[in-house]
Amino acid sequence: MDPRTRLALLGLLTFLASFLSVDGNFVFSVHNKFKGKELSMSSLKDHDVRRHRRILSAVDLELGGNGLPSETGLYFARIGIGSPSTDYFVQVDTGSDILWVNCIGCEKCPKKSNLGIDLTLYDPKSSSTSKLVNCDQDFCTATYDGQLPGCKPDLLCQYNVVYGDGSSTAGYFVKDTLHFNKVTGNRQTATTNGSVIFGCGAKQSGELGTSSEALDGILGFGQANSSMLSQLALAGKVKKSFAHCLDTANGGGIFAIGEVVQPKVKTTPLVPNQAHYNVVMKAIEVGDDVLQLPTDIFDAGDGKGTIIDSGTTLAYLPELVYEGVMTKIMSRQPNLKLHTVEDQFSCFQFTSNVDDGFPTVTFNFDKSLTLTAYPHDYLFQIREDIWCIGWQNSGLQSKDGKEMTLLGDMVLSNKLVLYDLENQAIGWTEYNCSTSIKVKDESTGAIYTVGAHNISSATNQIVGKTLTFLLIMIAMLQIFTC
Repeated sequence: MDPRTRLALLGLLTFLASFLSVDGNFVFSVHNKFKGKELSMSSLKDHDVRRHRRILSAVDLELGGNGLPSETGLYFARIGIGSPSTDYFVQVDTGSDILWVNCIGCEKCPKKSNLGIDLTLYDPKSSSTSKLVNCDQDFCTATYDGQLPGCKPDLLCQYNVVYGDGSSTAGYFVKDTLHFNKVTGNRQTATTNGSVIFGCGAKQSGELGTSSEALDGILGFGQANSSMLSQLALAGKVKKSFAHCLDTANGGGIFAIGEVVQPKVKTTPLVPNQAHYNVVMKAIEVGDDVLQLPTDIFDAGDGKGTIIDSGTTLAYLPELVYEGVMTKIMSRQPNLKLHTVEDQFSCFQFTSNVDDGFPTVTFNFDKSLTLTAYPHDYLFQIREDIWCIGWQNSGLQSKDGKEMTLLGDMVLSNKLVLYDLENQAIGWTEYNCSTSIKVKDESTGAIYTVGAHNISSATNQIVGKTLTFLLIMIAMLQIFTC
């Protein structure tokens, strides 16, 4: 999967299943998050039981990678799965829901990665705590409001995730122990665990099987009950709130699950009943000019609206918006000669400071929240004097997303982004992602410092450049030396 062009489209396909699990004291919800909520006396009581037994802890998730298109173009984390625990490196993606990892016997799974990490195939048989998930079990049938046609007790509950670039992953669900770092003090953690259901990848297609940025899988942080976050929250392990600060200066950054108490972050409401992190955009400014756009250009709905997605590298704008932004930006440098590379990147030669030569782009959201992209954010450098523009035209992408605004790492990096799912809000503030934040331990009330990590720092300088952008550099050298 190429994160630069991916809009995650996670749907219920044939035998695609989300989760319900009953295991000891942990009860996972049976309702579909995006349907009407039907309350009963028993559900209210179950809710109270979960609230009373909570032992919520903050979690420190170590990051690696870099969101710059000229670097790895993605961020990843290290998690432990199974008994005994084995480490897996997974892309962190707020645009999809499930956690999945490549499994033993996988067809077309990558065997090596240029990110300087060793890939590992998960083997359910090697873990004493793994359990296969069958199609007649509650967590599978609840997704379909009944048992699937043709389901037999010995058939596995399968999944199939298809991404916008045509890449896909398919396999079956398993349940096993997930190991993660509980925050126990200032910059201190201790390993804890919880039981989660995740995808065991049996077949990959497209870039997922061949990408030079190959990882062991993807860790979705979407809102659905199927996500790791939702499962751990239902089990009383964590608070349904998380934050990330993606560092393009040094790589890696901060990723914490729990309540962030410092810095303070202003938020905007999430659009209800949406599968992704949709927000209401009001206007766009380029420099001091407000773009004159149709009033319905940012309306939410199927294939429309604005999505915040850390699994996407660049930023995608509807054609009318894209043309307006680009016209305003390039009006500051009318004599620049643009060259189109790889049929998607507009690049140019520029020897001065880009922050002095180009305008900021500011997105205005509901509740007066703004998000500013500086020239050094939306322009990426592939050579000392060669720059490419990160804004992309959604109209040239898949037909399902041509009217959609998708804001990825290009504009989210170097900001602390907070996802408060309990209050259905999201927000951000500009921040030094190489420093630290403070989170609250709900079980004790203590406030602890969570610092930045870069688990890929030893290898970034050697393997950070991806094959795609090496090819772009070669192409640009040919263009600008002619």
